[in-house]
Amino acid sequence: MKKLPRISLLGKIVIAIALGIVCGLWMPTWAARIFATFNGLFGNFLGFIVPLLIMGLIVPGIADVGKGAGRLLAITALLAYGFTLLSGFFAWGTCEAVYPSLLRGATLSAVGEAESTFTPYFTVEMPPIMGVMSALVAAFVIGLGLTFTQGTTLKRAFDDFKDIIIKTIGGVIIPLLPLYIFGIFLSMTTNGQVMSVMSVFLKLIVLIFAMTAVLLVVQFSLAAIVAKRNPLKMLRTMLPAYFTALGTSSSAATIPVTLEQTIKNRVSPSIAGFVIPLCATIHLSGSTLKITSCALAIMMLTGTTVDPLTMVGFICMLGITMVAAPGVPGGAIMASVGILQSILGFDQTTVGLMIALYIAMDSFGTATNVTGDGAIAVIIDKIKAKSN
Repeated sequence: MKKLPRISLLGKIVIAIALGIVCGLWMPTWAARIFATFNGLFGNFLGFIVPLLIMGLIVPGIADVGKGAGRLLAITALLAYGFTLLSGFFAWGTCEAVYPSLLRGATLSAVGEAESTFTPYFTVEMPPIMGVMSALVAAFVIGLGLTFTQGTTLKRAFDDFKDIIIKTIGGVIIPLLPLYIFGIFLSMTTNGQVMSVMSVFLKLIVLIFAMTAVLLVVQFSLAAIVAKRNPLKMLRTMLPAYFTALGTSSSAATIPVTLEQTIKNRVSPSIAGFVIPLCATIHLSGSTLKITSCALAIMMLTGTTVDPLTMVGFICMLGITMVAAPGVPGGAIMASVGILQSILGFDQTTVGLMIALYIAMDSFGTATNVTGDGAIAVIIDKIKAKSN
């Protein structure tokens, strides 16, 4: 008997999203609560494993790069910040050109918070042993320390730890991700969040989605110039990471898939293991594009004057502030509330509108973030190859 073709991860994710939306229209509460229970358990496990994942991948990644780790770390951080600034200024220019006609007569009223219609049967708390930023700092310190001390005992221990993390990724996280994504879209459909919120911001969502697509093409075109590769082919390889992030709304939770697809883009495993977990925290181009676009929309709809110098300062500060939103769904908008109030003068009402607008399309920005991580990895890999 001829074997059925194996469904790719991308195919499974697309199917999970479609089934989640369809099943959310008719599934009874008692059945939906089963998937809510699974998602609660799996989500808590992801929260627990992410700091360990960062430690297990970044420490050996920095140590494997060798004495150039410090230089590559600086280049990666500068490149990520440059991509973030690019996205902010690109969003600003596009919105200034399009919003006057697009938002004519539009309103942001009647935006309510949807309450979940079902809860898990039970939950199991899995607090992480450290915060994501603590894990990141510790990984830098240990990885760079191993580079300069040339230690072998601790290096071998972290190599073994990396193997454990990789086994966990391949044997647990990747196989269960489609079911987790199914549960997310099932919940969104059942509680009516998708229709009630996204219907209000439909025009903005379409525009911002189009801008994220253009941004990704630009990022991979820049990577293609450096690496002398086909940008569209590289971008297509990263699509599983894009769709995974679309479901999870978490850069950190998508690291396993982003890492796998980046290696398929002919990036060396050591560079991919160094760049991808790092950029999951420090590179948020998609989130910056969304926050800039949403802020400009609210300012225009409320009649607030957009001062050019103020916007320049806002975008530059936003790029730095995004580092405080490491892979947490919706974390980027919460981290930016401070500068929205201090620089743009948002009050409680406009901040509330901002959060509602941002959350309506949270996953689009996250998907753009993680996909762009692959472009940065390609550039860093080429820089490392030329320095050898």
